Amino acid sequence: MNRTPHIAIVGATGAVGIEMLKTLEKRHFPVGKLTLLASARSVGKTLPFKGADHTVTELTRDSFQGIDIALFSAGGSISREFAPIAAAAGCVVVDNSSAFRMEDSVPLVVPEINASDVRKHRGIIANPNCTTAITLMALYPLHKAFGVKRIFAATYQAVSGTGAKAIEELARQVEQVVRKQLVTRDVYPHQIAFNVLPHVDSFLPTGYTKEEMKMENEGRKIMHHPGFRASVTCVRVPVYRSHSVAVNAEFERPVSLAIAQEVLKNAPGLDVVDDPENKQYPMPLFTSEKYNCEVGRMRLDCALDNGLCFWVSGDQLLKGAALNAVQIAEELLR
Repeated sequence: MNRTPHIAIVGATGAVGIEMLKTLEKRHFPVGKLTLLASARSVGKTLPFKGADHTVTELTRDSFQGIDIALFSAGGSISREFAPIAAAAGCVVVDNSSAFRMEDSVPLVVPEINASDVRKHRGIIANPNCTTAITLMALYPLHKAFGVKRIFAATYQAVSGTGAKAIEELARQVEQVVRKQLVTRDVYPHQIAFNVLPHVDSFLPTGYTKEEMKMENEGRKIMHHPGFRASVTCVRVPVYRSHSVAVNAEFERPVSLAIAQEVLKNAPGLDVVDDPENKQYPMPLFTSEKYNCEVGRMRLDCALDNGLCFWVSGDQLLKGAALNAVQIAEELLR
């Protein structure tokens, strides 16, 4: 791999694409050359990087000649069409969609957990689902200490997980409610302002949604733990940024709260914010735009043997997407 690689961002004008660009700059990633790719309607827009404006060009089948690493965040259909083309052109793709996550030949990576899996790539590496990544930042260190069997979880997912139009929808609806106007909706099936929707992604015949099953399926692959089980209810909440997850985890071995806290204090990419007496616990308001996730509200579970409850919050545009992708690119350079 070139030490100053030619980097492309596919979906550069989207919410995650913009964060990818900012993250490359903030982390001083050694970008030799930068190519910004998007659909025809975004061509000609400019985005700032390291003090210069870079013009967005159209994504085509010929876009990847000479590119070393392409960070994809333009949706599953674009990834399915263009990632294999990019890989065939000699580029390594880090894909943020769900298109390749469960393919055996594609590593699914959270660098703090399974960085060595990066080496097994055949041209495509997958970024996990945002709630999976944020949850595992706290769950995996506990798994290493106590051996996780299963979790029950409820998510509190910000609207920016859906995209820029959802952010606009929440802002517009808040104003409409405050002004006692008719509430209009385009993105979600129901009003999201002052409401919560127990519905993220499409429903499966089991009654779970696709998003809810990602925690179990992706968690097994990332943690190399085929027996891991997760029963999850995913909920969209009227928060602009940062997902939170309430987790009840059951372990193989007896859990010590003191050891759990020590393990999490030493975990990379994670801050323990856990002082209920002083009303200190993780909140999306304070994890937004931060690289590290936060964990708190830790307590022994009163309904599970060897159980631990915890609450984890993290910026899903960063650790759940852009930051994780850039960290994977950093692993490729190593």
